[in-house]
Amino acid sequence: MRRFAGARRYVYNQALELQQRRHASSTKNLSYAELCKELTQWRSNPKTLWLADVHSQVLQQALKDLGSAYTAFFEKRADAPDFKKKGRSGEGFRYPQLDQTALDSGNGRIKLPKLGWVRYRKSREVPGVLRSVTVSLRAGRWYVSILTRRDVDVPEHQGGAVGIDMGVKRFATLSDGSHIEPLSSFKRHEKALAKAQRQMSRKEKFSSNWKKAKARVQKIQNRIANVRKDFLHKTTTTLSKNHALAVVEDLQVGNMSKSAAGTADAPGRKVRQKAGLNKAILDQGWFEFRRQLTYKLAWAGGQLVAVPPHNTSRKCPACHHVSADNRMRQAELKCVACGFEANADHVGAINVLSRWLERDEGQDTAGAPARCASTARIACEVSGARGRQQQEPTEETVSE
Repeated sequence: MRRFAGARRYVYNQALELQQRRHASSTKNLSYAELCKELTQWRSNPKTLWLADVHSQVLQQALKDLGSAYTAFFEKRADAPDFKKKGRSGEGFRYPQLDQTALDSGNGRIKLPKLGWVRYRKSREVPGVLRSVTVSLRAGRWYVSILTRRDVDVPEHQGGAVGIDMGVKRFATLSDGSHIEPLSSFKRHEKALAKAQRQMSRKEKFSSNWKKAKARVQKIQNRIANVRKDFLHKTTTTLSKNHALAVVEDLQVGNMSKSAAGTADAPGRKVRQKAGLNKAILDQGWFEFRRQLTYKLAWAGGQLVAVPPHNTSRKCPACHHVSADNRMRQAELKCVACGFEANADHVGAINVLSRWLERDEGQDTAGAPARCASTARIACEVSGARGRQQQEPTEETVSE
C-alpha cells in the first residue's frame, strides 16, 4: 500500500512538473489524454519500471486529481497545485473503476486489484452499488472509503425552524433557548501535543527516534481531528433530525481569524488576546459544522440557509432598536431603549431566524423573533425547495 501511495505521489509530481514547465514556456497545458500517453512512457522507462507494479487506474486517477486541482485554481476556488511530499497529507490512492474489485461485507473484507483480499474493521453496512474505493493513510493507520450509488426517497420533514448563533463560549445557541457546549478538542490536547512536539524537536531529524517522536505527534493530532469530527457529526445529526429549516450566520471564518500582529510600521493592538481568540474560533470547526448540517438536512428533506450576520447580537428583539450600547457585556444584551434583557447569544439566534423569515416582506431584515406564520411559511418553503407545489398558508394554519 505504501508503494502504491508512493507511485501515485510520484506520477502526480511528475505531471505537475511537466505542466509547470509548459506554462513557463507559454505552452498550453496537456490534456488528460495527453498526460496518459506520458504515463505510458514513464511505465515503460527502465528507470521507473516499478510503476508497472501499480494498477494503472491508481496512476490515472492521480492525473485526474491534478486536473481537478487546476480546475479549482482557474475558478479561484483554491491555490495553485503544489508538489506532494512524503509524510504529508494526501497519502493514499483510489480505484475509480471496480471491474476487479469485490466487497465481502459479511466477512469484513474487500478485494483490491493487485493487492488481493484485505480485511477491514467494518464500522457500518455498505448499501448500494460500488462506484469507487479510496485507501488512505492517517497517523500510521490505513482507512478505506467506499463510495456507492443508490436511489432514496427524500422524506417530508416534520420539524420546525431554528436559528443558530455560533460562538466560542457556547458552541451554538438555538433560537428556542437551548445551547450546545463547546468541545474544544485542540484545547483539551494542547499540552500533550506541545510536549510531544518539543520532544520531537530535540531528536536528530530523520533518525529512528525522530520518526518515533513524529509518530506520537501525528497520533495526538489525529485524535484531535477525530474527536472534533465525532462531536460535529453527532451535533449535526441531532439538529437535522429535529428541524426542517436551520438558519445560520454567513460567517467569514478566514477574516474573523486573521492575525492582529500588523506590520513593523503599524503594529497591531492586543495581539496575544486576538491570537487566543483565533485559536478558539478555529478549534470549533464552524465551516465543517455548516458543511455537515447542509447535506444532512438535505438528506432528511430539510434545508439550511445563511443570512448576513451584521447586528444580529446588537438588535433588541422587542423594540428592534440597534445600538452597540445594547451589548456592553459579552454575555448579555440590555436594550438602552426599552430595557429588555436576555442572553446575547440567544438574542442573536432569534434575530438570525427573524432575518430569514422577513426577507421577502419588504421590512427590516432583522425583525421580531417570533411570528405565528413562521412555521407554516417555513414548511411551504422547504416543500418548494424539494420541487413540490408551494401553497400559501391559510388563516387557520397560522393561528396559534
